[in-house]
Amino acid sequence: MASDIITIPARRGKAARVPRGRSVKVINTHGQQVVDTWAFNAEDLREFMSMEHSRVNFMKLRPALGDSFFSNARRPILTLVEDTSGGAHDTLMAACDNARYGLLGCAEYHDNCTDNLAAGLAELGLEPPETPSPLNLFMNIPWTPAGELAWGEPVSKPGDYVVLRAELDLIVAFSACPQDILPINGRAGPPTEAHFRIE
Repeated sequence: MASDIITIPARRGKAARVPRGRSVKVINTHGQQVVDTWAFNAEDLREFMSMEHSRVNFMKLRPALGDSFFSNARRPILTLVEDTSGGAHDTLMAACDNARYGLLGCAEYHDNCTDNLAAGLAELGLEPPETPSPLNLFMNIPWTPAGELAWGEPVSKPGDYVVLRAELDLIVAFSACPQDILPINGRAGPPTEAHFRIE
């Protein structure tokens, strides 16, 4: 039975519990919005989805349908079961934080995904043990044969979505990335809200 649709407010974070065997559908409501995504073992937050361990598992820089993301304990934690977005998701870039925006020229505090993770978990009375490198849904980081990376604009369209199946009882967390200096959320306007639903 599907839950109600939950809003990830623009520039903010949100978290929820997802029982093992259920799925979470992450919707790029307006298109071109990156959604940083984390998953933690609900019984022990020190076990979490790890991009380093996941790339070793599926041996690609981007996941494909049927690929399982692994935890830092080398166990399946989420599996990609549907994707209408074109498949451009990033597993390389760390979550943005206030220091990152300082390096980009911001002299004052800037909303960021690291703080959004903490705020989303705080709503559930939880605290992250650290900020793992996220699965950056809808984030387009193209690369060259020489290994050079670029900040690409998302290829997702309004309403595109991914569905991720929980392989453990999980706490999932999301951030509607507030990056408004680089074009990772497109060039058409400011960061926007996104949505998710537990199915």
